[in-house]
Order: sequence, then C-alpha cells, then structure tokens
Amino acid sequence: MSRKLLDNARQRLAAEEGPPAHSWGGRLSVALIFPNTYHQAMSNLGFQWVHHALNSRPDCLCERFFLPDPAELAEHRKTGYPLFSLESERPLTDFDLIAFSISFENDYLHLPLLFELARIPLWAAERGIDFPLVLCGGVCAFLNPEPLAEIMDLFAVGEGEKLLPGLIDTLQGNSGDRDRQLDELCCQPGIYVPSRYSIDYHDDGTLKACAPIPPAPTQVRRQWLGRLDDSQSRTFIHTAETAFGDMSLVEISRGCGRGCRFCAAGYIYLPPRERSAEALSGQFAEGLCHRPRIGLVSAAVSDHSAIDDLQQQIQEAGGQISVASLRIDSLTAGEVAALKDSGHRTVALAPEAGSQRLRDFINKGFDEEQILAAVQLVAGGGIPNLKLYFLLGLPTECDADLEEMLALTEKIRNLWLAEGKKRGRLGQLTLSINPFIPKPFTPLQWAAMASQPELKKRFRTIRSAIGRLPNTEVFFESLRASELQAFLARGDRRTGRTLPALAAGDNLRKACKQVGLDAAFYVSRERGMEELFPWEVIDSGVDRDYLWQEYQRAAEGELTSPCASGCQRCGVCQNDMGSLDREG
Repeated sequence: MSRKLLDNARQRLAAEEGPPAHSWGGRLSVALIFPNTYHQAMSNLGFQWVHHALNSRPDCLCERFFLPDPAELAEHRKTGYPLFSLESERPLTDFDLIAFSISFENDYLHLPLLFELARIPLWAAERGIDFPLVLCGGVCAFLNPEPLAEIMDLFAVGEGEKLLPGLIDTLQGNSGDRDRQLDELCCQPGIYVPSRYSIDYHDDGTLKACAPIPPAPTQVRRQWLGRLDDSQSRTFIHTAETAFGDMSLVEISRGCGRGCRFCAAGYIYLPPRERSAEALSGQFAEGLCHRPRIGLVSAAVSDHSAIDDLQQQIQEAGGQISVASLRIDSLTAGEVAALKDSGHRTVALAPEAGSQRLRDFINKGFDEEQILAAVQLVAGGGIPNLKLYFLLGLPTECDADLEEMLALTEKIRNLWLAEGKKRGRLGQLTLSINPFIPKPFTPLQWAAMASQPELKKRFRTIRSAIGRLPNTEVFFESLRASELQAFLARGDRRTGRTLPALAAGDNLRKACKQVGLDAAFYVSRERGMEELFPWEVIDSGVDRDYLWQEYQRAAEGELTSPCASGCQRCGVCQNDMGSLDREG
C-alpha cells in the first residue's frame, strides 16, 4: 500500500465540486480511463459527459482512472502499488468494463504504462475471461481505430448519447461467454469488434481487405445524435486542477459545415448541429453557480445562429465569457466587446495559410481583406494580445506561399501596433505554427505529409524573419510529435505493435524497424485514388467519392460553399444511420 498515493487521491477528490459516486453492489461497474493526467482529463467534456451519463443510470457505476503524473509514477514504481480508481480506490481488475476515452493519437504512448500499472496484459489476445472487456471511445475510436485494434476488445464508433444505452444494456445481459458476448456486441449499431475482422495486405504493404467474420457487418456505421437539445454537454465536475479551472465549459454546437479540407473534426462530426438558446440557458445558469465564467465550446463558436443572444444571457446573469478561438469571417464587434468585458487579454484567430492560393486550396473561404478586418475589430476593441494559427507543409506549398505568410504577418503586426499606440500600450503578437497532418475522412487523406527536412528548413526561415520583429514571437509544434501523430493517425493494425518501443523512448524509425515497418510508408506517401484505407472499416457517413472530388477541387483552387439547410451533397444526411429523431 502507498499512503502517499492514497492521500493525494483523497485530497483531489475532496477538492471537486460534483455529485457523489454510486455505491458498489448490484451494478455494472465501468472503469473510465483518460490516458493522460488528471489536469488534462478534467478539461475534456467528452470524458466528463461519459462519467456523468453512466452514473445517472441506477444500474451502473463509473469511476475514473488517470495517467499518474511524474511524482505519482515514481511512487507507483517505488511501492509497486497498482493503478486505482479515484472514487473507491479499487484496481482495474475489479471492474466489469474498462473504457478508454481517447482524443489524441499521441496519448497512445501512455497505454503500455497504464496496462503495466494495472497488471493487465496490453494485447487483447493475451487477456482471457478473467480480465474485463476493454473498450475505446472518443474521437480516435471513430477517426481510425486500427492502430489500437490488437489492444482493444471493442470500439464505440460515434457519439456517446447514441451508443451508451444499447452498449450498457447488452453488457448487463452478459452470460459469461466472452465469444458470445463479442458476437452480440458486434451486432450493436456503432460497436466495432476488431477480432471479428480478417485483415489481408498486398505485397506492397497496402491494405488488401478487411473482411468481416459473421455476424459482424461489412462496415461499422458512425452514430450521431440528431437533436443536441436532448442532452447536456457541460462541466459536471468542477475542479481547480485543470487548464479551465476558473470556468464552466458548455458545448453550444457540434460539427462544422464550413468544409475546411484539412479538418477531421469538420467531417467526422457532420452534420453540423447546435443547441438552442432555450436549452442552453439552464446549462449556463448551472455553470454560473460554480464558476463566474462560461467557456463556450464549439468547432465554430461565432457561427452559432444565436451567438449574440447566448452572450447576452451570460452577461445579464453576471457571468463572463471565454472562447478558444474566433472565426475570422463571422466575427462581430459585439463578440469582441463581450470578450473584453469578460477580461480577455488574448484572442486567437486562424488564417491557417498565408497565401490566398493555399487558403483556397484548404477551402477557408475568406481573403486577406477579411483577415485584416477581423484583426482591426479585435485591436480596436481593446484586446491587447493576438494569437495567430498557421499550418505549414500543406500540399503544393512553395516558397512563394511562405513569403506571403510572412508578408501577411507584417501587415497584421503593423495594424496591431498602430492600435496599440493609440491606447498607449503595445501588446504581443504570437504565431503558432503547426505542421499539416493528413487526417482520415478528410479530402486531404490521400495527401502526403511534408518531409522533416523540408519542414525544418521552413521553420528556420520563419524563425529568422519573425525574430527581427519586436513584440512578436513564434512557437512551433514539435516535428517529432507531429510525425508520430501522422504515423498513428494514418496507421493500420501493424502500427500499434510499435507502441511498447515508442513508450520506452525509442524514436519512430527505430520502433518501426523492430517490427519490420517503414515510417515513411505511413507518413510521407501520397495515396492513390483506389487505395483501401485501414480506417474504412468505419462508415463515417460522408461519401468517399465526395471526399475525392473535394481533393480534386482543392488542386484546382475551387471553393466549396458551407453546408446549408437541406444540403445532401456529402451523403451524411441522406440516410438514417445517425439518428431517426433528426429534424430537418
């Protein structure tokens, strides 16, 4: 036993504001794991929602597990004490189901450690009936589950509101026969059981077939909730020990119809849906009982049809408003004023690309004049600091595009400084530069990621130019982490075998060599039109032909208009796979 670990957990639990946990006995027990630290996990609305939804059922209880921070890990190593739940301090093996909530591919590297601390075999084939079933949910489960297919027993493909009721009901009827249970689960809408599929590869390493073993379906259809007003997605447990500890988060909409061709979230959460102002008013009121600030969560906060009303609701209730970033072409002076009144000192905008050619390639749908107009709104509204997000290494990118990005930055900086001088105070301009990573189920899924030498060269060019500008700084996403994310996002079942070596500290190339793989095959290879992708065991609802057409339109520099009411061009709204209760 480790008194230090237990005391830390009890202090953490005591500091939370949230409902009490269910008692044990007579309930299906679910161990919910976020494969990162408590600080990261409790900022995640999906993780919080699953915990709340399961504990709202009288026949179920859910307790949380987290990746130990460095000091806690050292204590685990020193004492040999196993991983335990925050609520009742029980080990993972006491639970009926182990459920991972995974939103980021780079968190896969924490899985070997978590299984080791739990004293459970990492590979599904080595776990018998004495171990709980292991499920993976979250964004990664329906973006590309295949790198984890030899670790997880099953995946929840889509949104929890549609998936959890049937899943829990099926598990409640467990007969004790593992094979029979998996057969029942793979027939459940939105449940992917990888052991019920046979994988075959061509001689060149590309995927030849992912054949279902009856009774599994050919593809697993993503499930989505039609009416967001039928559920709440907010901070249910408040704690100061997160990045958003001073606010209550509320999801106001889900999905985005803008059609940015690089954005996975914009496609895998289609169709775009929003919560009504009436439904959100109660969630805002509940949040303001705990925190003075409401954090609005959405892929495109300023696109909400009632955004002015929502801000007014919060302010009239005496609350403050926080948003992660603002949409350049729908920003209003009212939004900026609301953020300033809420104490915001930094606002983020995402031009994504510096040249109009590349902005058209990725279908951003706005031009330099609109970018500068948005900057003027923010600067004139009295926000002292501005953050800009750019992608680097987009397909077809050349030196001229980089020069235009630097020229645009100079124009933004001059405008920003001119407004700062009027106020008598110069703020900070920050650039966040992130390598482009081709993601599944986007039009750019066929594209290659730029090579590491080319990205390093462009980083040096940007750093040299920005370094000469006062009150301006630049941050670059780690190239190593970005390459690893691309490898795991685009991988097949074989890539998961690198995780023990990667978790132990080996670099990507060394880890791949140990299992006979080539990292470049997954990261920097252009795909052919007809290539079968590992993630296509999932039916996202968006037609493959539509994605390919968008890829061709990108090459031609053609723009595609955002989703509109009644739009059926991508295919996601042409069937009832997500929800029979969808309106419109």
